[in-house]
Amino acid sequence: MIIVAMLMPALLLCACSRSGRLSKKSNGGRLMPGEAFEEEFLGTEPTDPGPEPTETDPANQFKKVAISLPTKSLQRWLDDGNRMKTALEQAGYEVDLRYAANDTQTQIDQVRDMILDKCDLLIIAPLSQSPYWDQLLSEAKRNNIPVISYDRLLMDTDAVDYYVTCDFYLTGQMQAEYIIEKLDVEHSDRPVNIEIFTGDASDNQTNFFYNGAMDVLDPYIADGRIVVKSGQTELDQVATVGWRTELAQNRMDALLATFYSDGTPLDAVLCSNDSTALGVTNSLVANYTGSYPVITGLDCDIANVKNIIAGKQSMSLFHDTRTLADATVNMALDLLRGKEPTTNDDVRYNNGKKTVRSYLCAPLLVDISNYKDILIGGGYYTEQDLS
Repeated sequence: MIIVAMLMPALLLCACSRSGRLSKKSNGGRLMPGEAFEEEFLGTEPTDPGPEPTETDPANQFKKVAISLPTKSLQRWLDDGNRMKTALEQAGYEVDLRYAANDTQTQIDQVRDMILDKCDLLIIAPLSQSPYWDQLLSEAKRNNIPVISYDRLLMDTDAVDYYVTCDFYLTGQMQAEYIIEKLDVEHSDRPVNIEIFTGDASDNQTNFFYNGAMDVLDPYIADGRIVVKSGQTELDQVATVGWRTELAQNRMDALLATFYSDGTPLDAVLCSNDSTALGVTNSLVANYTGSYPVITGLDCDIANVKNIIAGKQSMSLFHDTRTLADATVNMALDLLRGKEPTTNDDVRYNNGKKTVRSYLCAPLLVDISNYKDILIGGGYYTEQDLS
């Protein structure tokens, strides 16, 4: 039975047993010239951290928190940034919030300036993985500036101290379990046919999605109760570059034409997020005439919630980024006040240089039965948004 995970401070975590499938790649981006970087830091002395403040220490108000987020073009990043900034300012801290305009070089330049400005804490949601993050954040470490990696893990550096994210391994598990239950695979009188779509293989979140889902599906695939007609089950076969809707749609078009045009039923498509689910749905509406399959998703984007209402998508998992932002603020406040931050996973998130202590927020399962309670009742959308 699917258990709808509730947002909570602590969460029982499942070990990731498909470690052999985990991969780590770099998105790159334009690189900052090493010579210019080193020259700017020449002669920079480490910041004196001074005495550890307490909640009642009036010196708190003179501490600065720097927040670097990827872009203003997505509402969630605007909301996340404003929520964190407001909460930290209300606690008496100065906040330097900057957006990188979807450009890796811009983000690197901004973070470099934040370190040179001697901020007291860095919160970074990296736009992409650049080999210059390690060199840049080493300066933060040398200046005693703690670094919180937000939503996306900074890879290949030992200078990141904490990570706050959603539990993407659990997300993959929940999506796969939903399919197992909805198709009653345990009692089906025939094998069920599914296809699999994940996000960008260079995104470490995709690894956790994929491993969580496949840890559930593998036993059923092995004994023949689930069949992937395309044979495409490896991460490099099911990944969607940039999580792009049009690429998911193109691949679904090809799968339908090759494996399902003869009337073979397609029972489910596991989509790791809503942008890929939208592409799959567009393809199904245009090209598939069989009984409509189970479709999973993540993010509860407006277009996908509308598809849930219309019966074109079965479910979407909801990672409330407000909870993610609040957990990050709590961690930042603990660090600024000299306290030990709360974490709930100190094992699974290795960035290639160290295992990063992490706080994971759990997803909620949203479908036709509860979207009003969770999304409208929770203040995330209005009735008008979804009409």
